[in-house]
Amino acid sequence: MDVTIIGTGNMARGIGTRLVAGGHTVTVLGTEQSKAEELATELGTGTTAGAVGDPLSGDVVVLALWYGVARQVAAQYGAQLDGKIVVDITNPIDLETFEPIVPDAGSGAEEVAAASPGAKVVKAFNTTFAGTLASGGVSGQQLDVLLASDDEEAKETIASLVESAGLRAVDAGPLRRARQLEGLGYLHMAVQEGLGTGYGSAVKLIS
Repeated sequence: MDVTIIGTGNMARGIGTRLVAGGHTVTVLGTEQSKAEELATELGTGTTAGAVGDPLSGDVVVLALWYGVARQVAAQYGAQLDGKIVVDITNPIDLETFEPIVPDAGSGAEEVAAASPGAKVVKAFNTTFAGTLASGGVSGQQLDVLLASDDEEAKETIASLVESAGLRAVDAGPLRRARQLEGLGYLHMAVQEGLGTGYGSAVKLIS
């Protein structure tokens, strides 16, 4: 599958690593093309680079961006996202106070959906950390990726993408469940200091 990742930070690296491992073609777009090129080189075979604003290729776009920026980029691309699957990974937090933000739309994912009404928005990867994505697991355990979307076909496509990358997809329901997923994502970040794992833990569902 041809996937575009918008962003060049740690989460872009982690998600890109898993996608390349799954045999997918990745295009990295950054606000600075030089950073996108560096990440594309690091990810290796099948990865190309460009700048934010370049035309989008493929059917899946991952917004590997901070909350707020994701919504802005979705609005910037506008109709180019029509019909595409857009993956929102954000956790709405105030970066200065490290306190959660409650978006007007209910969740960051729902704000992205409002900014790109023609897109098929899927919430995913917000409860996983970049380092664990890069390695593909924690303590021998497969990572869980919780998914929420109002478009069942889009959710199934991302679930297939997740599983091809060696991870386990867990269906969390409609897009409104992104509110709970973002709360879980924030909680997972908030307990890191006490755990002392250096963002090396994982949220795992066991039955």
